[in-house]
Amino acid sequence: MAKKEKSRRKKTDSLSAHILAVFSSDPFRSYNYKQVAAAMGIKDNATRDLILSTMLELLEQGILQEVKKGKFRLDMSRLSQIAPASRYVIGTVDMKQTGKAYVILQEPGEDIYISPTHTGKALHEDTVKVFLFPRRPGRKPEGQIVEVLKRAKTHFVGKLQLSDKYAFVIPDNPSIAVDFFIPREYLNKAKNGEKVVVEFIEWPEYARNPFGRIVKVLGRPGEHQVEMQSILVEWDFPIGFSREAEKEASIIPESIPIEEIEKRRDFRKVFTITIDPADAKDFDDAISFQRLDDGLYEVGIHIADVAYYVKPGTAIDQEAEQRGTSIYLVDRVIPMLPEKLSNFVCSLRPNEDKLCFSTVFVMDEKAQIKSQWFGKTVIRSDYRFNYDEVQQIIEGGQHAVRDEIITLYKLSAILREERMKKGTINFETKEVKFNLDDNGKPLGVYIKEQKEANWLIEDFMLLANRRVAEWVGHTKSKTKPKTFVYRVHDEPPAEKINQFAQFVSKLGYSIKLGSRSLFARSLNRLFTQVAGKGEENLIETIAVRTMAKAYYSTDNIGHYGLAFDYYTHFTSPIRRYPDMMVHRLLWQYLNGGESVDKELYEQRCVHASDRERKALEAERSSIKLKQAEFMKDKIGQIFDALISGVSKYGIFAEIVDNYCEGMIRLRDLTDDFYYLDEDNYQVIGQRYGETYRLGDSIKVMVKNVDIQKKQIDFKLVKS
Repeated sequence: MAKKEKSRRKKTDSLSAHILAVFSSDPFRSYNYKQVAAAMGIKDNATRDLILSTMLELLEQGILQEVKKGKFRLDMSRLSQIAPASRYVIGTVDMKQTGKAYVILQEPGEDIYISPTHTGKALHEDTVKVFLFPRRPGRKPEGQIVEVLKRAKTHFVGKLQLSDKYAFVIPDNPSIAVDFFIPREYLNKAKNGEKVVVEFIEWPEYARNPFGRIVKVLGRPGEHQVEMQSILVEWDFPIGFSREAEKEASIIPESIPIEEIEKRRDFRKVFTITIDPADAKDFDDAISFQRLDDGLYEVGIHIADVAYYVKPGTAIDQEAEQRGTSIYLVDRVIPMLPEKLSNFVCSLRPNEDKLCFSTVFVMDEKAQIKSQWFGKTVIRSDYRFNYDEVQQIIEGGQHAVRDEIITLYKLSAILREERMKKGTINFETKEVKFNLDDNGKPLGVYIKEQKEANWLIEDFMLLANRRVAEWVGHTKSKTKPKTFVYRVHDEPPAEKINQFAQFVSKLGYSIKLGSRSLFARSLNRLFTQVAGKGEENLIETIAVRTMAKAYYSTDNIGHYGLAFDYYTHFTSPIRRYPDMMVHRLLWQYLNGGESVDKELYEQRCVHASDRERKALEAERSSIKLKQAEFMKDKIGQIFDALISGVSKYGIFAEIVDNYCEGMIRLRDLTDDFYYLDEDNYQVIGQRYGETYRLGDSIKVMVKNVDIQKKQIDFKLVKS
């Protein structure tokens, strides 16, 4: 009997494995025993009956669930015990407002499509575990989110919808495709229609919505302060500093101890200036200049010694690292450090003694560097210039220190010319700025372009950043380079460069692809050729999209865009945390210290890159908000515009006069059925062949403005 029982159990276990293989092939489908038998190729009644009894055993064990009489489905909580590890992947959720999602894998591979019914309890940008469905021919990989491994964020902004019996917060971010249920005891005195900050509490298994509590009432939607605070919370930046950080800042002395000055190289009697935007308060870099014998010059690049004041492990340091960067919204700066540090103690204000970490170069009149020195200094800035003032001097204006500024400019111009020869790609940067009234209402829009005064500062900062990175990273010996924080920029994929070259050739221009420097020089030549022409916007936009994104890393792969083998960020520690890490590491290595833990610093680099990306998104969001506000009273008006983007949903256009961007939805183009030609950056009418391409001039009418969504809708006006 024991042998028979053992044999029967073995047969049942084998049958269980086959049954579970059927269920795990599509774990979200329910089967009856006949369907399972058919999937296994079983036709005889005896084995069918055995399949049914085995399925009932699996039901008792909790492996299967009976969804309705005779229909069974796999218990998802047991899936990981059944399915092979190869059927699982880990990635980040990219949630769409329709409720569907894509999971972007941590490892190289195609994104996984997740239908709205298979997103589980995941929210936008969560790190999740995905069960992969069997690949269907001609379809993208699909799967189901089975576990949330890490929440991307816990605080969200939205509008409170309150009734007698329940309350919900509808998130501002359309990528958060579900509303938050708020128990009445967690309303925190919020009123119906107010914009609030909701904290995620839990998402019970039985609930369709996540549960939350209101932790802050921001105010009425549409108000300037409310919307600006909403942007900060939405991108996960704190509105203020903790009490601990503010307390630490308050006790930092403003005077410098004599014994600290005596440890440093003294530049207080050397001509020194700062050059910054007119409204800046955090001056983190200064330049000193003096003539030496034999026609040589000494140029010092002095950077605020923030690390002297901010010690590792303090509340200020922890909050600065968490923020990662200062954020520049249209009407304000949200500093990385408390104001006492960023605007006073660390800021290189004129006629005040300040502590710096400096790079000092001796160079000849051709900007050839004869020697360099890195170390701690004390300086005293003689002049606080803004860019416009220096630009006037460069263009011929008179000033008491004109000779020094012109010499610095000539040296910087030589440095710039050398960079261009070596293959730096010369992307022109343009900033959208607003004239705001006292209530934050936009009165006008303008573009702030960089000129020679900006380049003067930029070229000396690039020199300091490059030379610091070279000193740490370059080693002629066989010893392993010490761990360091680099600013890296990968080369774009060859297929993207080839696609760009083929596209510009259709416009009558050529790009040389023989080498990296050849490509960069021909790209710069192309920018010069198209300047002022109708296709300028088109070509510059596509060129930017062809490039990879720069980021922080301990693995030095060089900086493609600048054509530097070694590059870091050393020059802005008041507003960038990676610069403070660089200061600490450089000082440690200058004093013979050991290399730090590479894995730990790589994690910190990943965090810093992520915070930088979110700060840029917050800044763009504030620009879109003010653009929408500026256009709100212009509905029905017609403007000249340039096509700034194309997608399968619509045509993006930017108004020529005020740089406000909106969308013409393809569904509103009723004269034809338009489809996206992605390779040629255009949409094409299927019947009549009319095309609308990136960079084309068009006329648009303002159709609608939604300030809450920061969206402007245009209607195409045909002549």
